[in-house]
Amino acid sequence: MPTCRRKRVVLTQPSESLLKSLKTNLDRDVFYLQQTGEIFETYEAYAARMSFYRLKQFQCEVTGKSGLDYFQALASERSEAETLHSRFSEPLKPAILKAVQFQVVGRLDHLVESVYERFKDRYFKGERVLIDLSGIKYYGQVHTVYPPKYSTDVAARDANKPDAEGVEQGAPRPIDDEEPHQIHDDLKTPVKEVNARDDPFLYYYWVLLTDLERDKSDKSKASKPTDGSEMVGSLMEVQCGRMSRDRLSFSKSILRRFIRDCVDRDAAVASPWTVKPAIAQKYGVISSMTEDTRINVEAIKKGEHDKRKKVWEDKDGPPNKKHKKMTPAQEEKAKAAAHKRDREAQEKLDQQRLAREEAERIAAEKKKKKPIRYPTEDLDVRLVDKDLKAGMKLKRPVPTSYALPFNHHPGSFESFLMSWNFLVVYGQPLHLSPFTLDEFEHAIKHADADMPCSLLAEVHSTLIYNLRTVPFARHSAVLSLLQRKDQLRAEGLEDEEYFGVNTDQLSAAMSDTGNNWERVPLRHSEGREGWEEALIGCLKDHATRANFPPMREILTKLLFAPDPNEVPEPHAPSPSSSRGPSPESTPAPQRLSVTSTPRERYINLPVHDRIAILSFMVNLAISSKAIHQHMESCEEQLTALRKEKIEVNRTKKQYLEEMNTLMGETKEGLVDEDVKMDDPSDMSDVPASENGSDSGKSKKGASKSKDLRQKAQLQAHSKQREAARAKQASVKQAVAEHRRLDEEVNKLERRLEAIEREFRKLLGGVRVKPMGKDRFYNRIWWFDGLGSGNLVGSGGATQYGAGRIFIQGPSEFDLELMMRRTDDEVSVQVRRLEEEGQEGMLGPSDWAVYSDIEELEEFIAWLNPKGHRELALKQAVSKWWIHISAGIRRRMQDLSVHAKLPEARRSTRTKVAPDITREAYMMWTNRRAINAT
Repeated sequence: MPTCRRKRVVLTQPSESLLKSLKTNLDRDVFYLQQTGEIFETYEAYAARMSFYRLKQFQCEVTGKSGLDYFQALASERSEAETLHSRFSEPLKPAILKAVQFQVVGRLDHLVESVYERFKDRYFKGERVLIDLSGIKYYGQVHTVYPPKYSTDVAARDANKPDAEGVEQGAPRPIDDEEPHQIHDDLKTPVKEVNARDDPFLYYYWVLLTDLERDKSDKSKASKPTDGSEMVGSLMEVQCGRMSRDRLSFSKSILRRFIRDCVDRDAAVASPWTVKPAIAQKYGVISSMTEDTRINVEAIKKGEHDKRKKVWEDKDGPPNKKHKKMTPAQEEKAKAAAHKRDREAQEKLDQQRLAREEAERIAAEKKKKKPIRYPTEDLDVRLVDKDLKAGMKLKRPVPTSYALPFNHHPGSFESFLMSWNFLVVYGQPLHLSPFTLDEFEHAIKHADADMPCSLLAEVHSTLIYNLRTVPFARHSAVLSLLQRKDQLRAEGLEDEEYFGVNTDQLSAAMSDTGNNWERVPLRHSEGREGWEEALIGCLKDHATRANFPPMREILTKLLFAPDPNEVPEPHAPSPSSSRGPSPESTPAPQRLSVTSTPRERYINLPVHDRIAILSFMVNLAISSKAIHQHMESCEEQLTALRKEKIEVNRTKKQYLEEMNTLMGETKEGLVDEDVKMDDPSDMSDVPASENGSDSGKSKKGASKSKDLRQKAQLQAHSKQREAARAKQASVKQAVAEHRRLDEEVNKLERRLEAIEREFRKLLGGVRVKPMGKDRFYNRIWWFDGLGSGNLVGSGGATQYGAGRIFIQGPSEFDLELMMRRTDDEVSVQVRRLEEEGQEGMLGPSDWAVYSDIEELEEFIAWLNPKGHRELALKQAVSKWWIHISAGIRRRMQDLSVHAKLPEARRSTRTKVAPDITREAYMMWTNRRAINAT
């Protein structure tokens, strides 16, 4: 068995639950690892085990080679084992295996040494040996083994010779029933004692010489006159002294490999070596212990345990010398010393225990005091009283599932939503104008034969044009139906009938319809006339029973009509609400016996069949060349937008830095203007002299100095005013520049918003991802503004596609991930019941919707930003909240307008059918259509 990090690799056993389930469900799918025979319940477990086996960390147990994967190590072991078993003497194998069975020997080397010493001079019947006769060695085969009791009776030995008188060739002989070498006792018994009871040198062997050993290295024998070949083929009596074995078949190294390959033992102390069950059964080795053997093994185990226990208790070890008898005083002194040692050891243990407890207490306090770093795993966050008092809601508002269109039929809503999203996202390569989800819903439900629906015709026609470029097999649907008929006939069953139409009738009707679908022009100017027949041709060449299971019932409904003279049963469902049987179910009671045309019958096709057709065509159209080219174009435009966004952010940052600089200069200028400047008239006033008797000379000098002072003050004031005007002009210029930069920043922000909207549109053409997940892994979807759909129209008008927020239940993987959480105080299922409610819990294929602003606001308030998923979801919703709320409001307004229109036309005298031509889906036009097609 290969080893990994010196431990044997144990194969994985099937779980109890899997074994129980297989008793009741034999057709259950499992994952089988052929190389090891292991069975796994899930692909994840299978893949993990296979990845483990492929690691280059295994070692061949036989050769010791490392750096191998599991299968390489296993192949190496098997190759070495085959070589070993082919070389090892076959007659010797049972004897050695019987000798090692249930032996209690510590090391494998000791076991090999004991076996080798016991069997090196003992030979068995049929064994290939080497015989040394006067220096010449012959290969021989042991023919007869004579135990020691025949050692002195030559006549008895001769009587058993094959060519003896009275002995028939091949007849049984008494010597053949005697088992030689009865030495199957404990290998710990000394070899001398065993040989004293059964001496190998008293055995005699009749050996048939078969060949001469040719030793090219020995040149001395070449000089002899005879090479000894005349002895080949003769029968000779020899003893073990002249006999030996080939070193390639028997040596200590070969014996060690053989024993290691054939025996095993438990990891417990003093466990016996046991032969592997398959090998024991092959060579007749007893696999169950006898009572005596079991008692001996138990005694050895007990002795080993007692020995180890004594060594553990007596740490100082046994005395090396025999102590002299102590006096009573010495005994008291020794007891006191031993008591002191015990007390010191106990005190040391107590100190260690107290230190360990103190360390654990400190670690627990640190762990308890350690604050949780948010955000963290959402399911680890629980609301406390503080959060509830702060206004956070414990229970999520329940989304509605009954408001979803076609949700009464399993899988129909998801297919309907997927088809609408594909048609809107890839409207540009499909040449299809965008339309809302409500308009698509009403178009699917359209059932007025007198008023054709342009939206239905355009959608089917553009998909038909697209599928003309997708490879198809001519008449694949007819061939699939005929194969099913032949299969039923081979099983001895009659042909199936759907709505009273058998395979031959349906094939005949299909052969006359839509044969030229890939070339027929479906012109937009002619209302796409003939698209129904082209649809039959498209399905006839693209669909099979495997890729489109409801193909037969849908084609039957499109090509056959009920007999108008036939009276329907009272409780028979109408064609618009009933569903035809699946290929495995019983046909519906209504019979379709009259051949009709797809143009007449499509209007009576149930809505879930219409959705199934569109979903099938959409799945095929994804692989078309036009869609792939559009995806590549979107990738290129996304790269360009990313570069532009980087440049815009860099320019915006530069403008903001310049604005901050200008703002500082403006504040300094405003502070300088607030400083009050002195009036020149005040500065020129000089108080009069109090001494009226001053002389004229002093008055003249004072007047002159006064004039000079006034002149200097006037010049200084003039300079200040010039500086103030220059400063004021600079401030005005800075304010104007600040205003200009502010306008540039606003333009850049608007451009960034446009880039984000354009980025969302292009990203929808490459992949559609949910906005995020809540704490229970429910996926939140918002489909507006993807692909050819817009969030803002001309003039800034709000536009929407779905105008709602959809919630999809957790995937099966996420659900399994939640159920694996076992460390929570409250299980996830209980939390879901508490926080979502029974009605709000969604499964993997369940959908629900928030159509009202108030409900959506409550849902956003319920999200807890302390969790990773809900923080990211809340940020995504906040980023697009303006467009999300605007789309929801616009949709509610449109619904209220269309709801009031029938009331305005209502008459009290006569009952008039509503005018559906004024409905939004009937007024929709395809502005992207190409007139030529």
